[in-house]
Amino acid sequence: MKIKFELLMSLLIFVGCQKNLVAPLQKKSENVNIELIKAATNNIFDDLIKIRRSFHENPELAGKEQRTQKVIEEYLTKLGIEVKTGIYGYGVVGILKGDQKGKKIAWRAEMDALPNDFPDDVDFKSKVKGIQHGCGHDVHMAIALGIAEILSKNKKSLKGTVYFIFQPEEETFIGAKKMIENGLFSDIRPDEIYGLHVTDLPYGQIMVKPNEMFAYQKRVRITMKNNLSNEETKELTGKVFNSLSRFEKGSKPWDILQINDPKIGLSNPNTIFKDYLIMNENFATYSKGSELFLESDLYETNKSNLSKIIPKIEAVIETNGYKNKFLSISFVQENPTVNNDKKLTQNAINILNKNKKNRVTYDYGQVPYFNDDFTYFQQKIPGVYFLLGGSNTQKGIVAMNHTPNFSVDEECIRTSVQDFSSLILERLDEK
Repeated sequence: MKIKFELLMSLLIFVGCQKNLVAPLQKKSENVNIELIKAATNNIFDDLIKIRRSFHENPELAGKEQRTQKVIEEYLTKLGIEVKTGIYGYGVVGILKGDQKGKKIAWRAEMDALPNDFPDDVDFKSKVKGIQHGCGHDVHMAIALGIAEILSKNKKSLKGTVYFIFQPEEETFIGAKKMIENGLFSDIRPDEIYGLHVTDLPYGQIMVKPNEMFAYQKRVRITMKNNLSNEETKELTGKVFNSLSRFEKGSKPWDILQINDPKIGLSNPNTIFKDYLIMNENFATYSKGSELFLESDLYETNKSNLSKIIPKIEAVIETNGYKNKFLSISFVQENPTVNNDKKLTQNAINILNKNKKNRVTYDYGQVPYFNDDFTYFQQKIPGVYFLLGGSNTQKGIVAMNHTPNFSVDEECIRTSVQDFSSLILERLDEK
C-alpha cells in the first residue's frame, strides 16, 4: 500500500495438522459447503502462521524479493499448482486449472516490504536491519497461499481456472504496471480479479464499496520567479491552502486514526471521509537558479473536482498580486486510484453476506494518503479490492499501516482464507 510517509507521520504526531481434505468442498450443482471450508482452513492455519512469520522475519524491499519468490514458488509447486516466473522482477503467478470448465479468476497479493526500522513488538521481528513488513504484505501472501491450498485440494470439483498473482514492487507503485507491460495478461486472461489490504479495522472485518476506495492523490508544483521573500512565500502557500481545503466543519478527515470510529468513520453513512479535499499545509519549497518551486500533496474525493484545482490556484496567485512572479503550475505526480467495479462489488457483497449474515461492512468513504497499484489491474479487467481488519484493541494490536508498532491479529488470516475461498468458488460456479 503506497502512502505519503512524511505527511502521515506528521499527522500521526499531531493527533498524538492434517492438510488432506476428506471430502470435496463442493459437488457438481451444489452450493459451496462453508463448514467444510472452515474445517479445511483450520487444518492449515498453523502452517499459514508459520509462513507469514517467516516472511515477516525475512523482509525484502521492492525489486529485491528473491527469497520471497523462492518460498512462494516452492509452496505452490508442492500443491501441484503450475508456476510461472520471469514476467517481471521477482513476481510469481500460480495457475490452478480445475477439472471442469468455467470462468477465470485472479487473486493478487503483494510481496515487498518497507524501508524502516520502527519498533516491532513481536517475537518474530525482522532479521534485516532497516527493513520491515510494516504494511501487511506478509499477511497478504499467507492469505493467498491459504486460498491456493484450499482450492488446490479440490481440483476435481473446481470449475474454471484460478490465477494467484504474487506481485513485486507495490510500495514503489510500479509492480502491477510493469507486470502488465511485460505481458501478464497475454499469458493469462482472467475475467475478474480480487485483492485485499489489511488495515486498522476490527480483525477479520471485511469492508468494501463500489467505485473509488481511496481519495485521488495529486502532488502540485507551483513555479515562481526566485524573488519571493520568506514572508511572501508563506502568505501565498497559506492562501492556496485555504482556498482549496474542503471538509465538513469541525471534522478532521486528515486524521486517519478515525477511520474505525463508529460515529464518523468509514462504516457510517455520515462519515467525515466521503467529501473532502485536504492537503499538506507545509509546502516543500526549494529553488534552482532563477526559479522557486512550491510543492504540496493533496487528496480529493470527487473526481470531477480534479480539473478545477489548477485554475483555482492560478486565480489565487493572480488575485493576490503574484501574477508577475508566476511562471507555471502542474501536477508532478498523479497516480490513479483503486476503483472497484460496481457490479462485481455488489456480487461479492451478496455472496459474502449469504455465507455469513452481515459479513461485509459497507464503506461510505474514501481513505486519504493510501493507494495501491492494484488499480492498474482494474484498468484491464473488472476487479474488487477489499479492506481487511487486522486490529484487536483488547490485545493492544493496531494495524495502522506504515506506523511504529504496526501489528496484525493473525486470526484475520483464518477468516480471510475461509471467506475468500468461498467467494472464488461461488464466482466460479456462476455463469
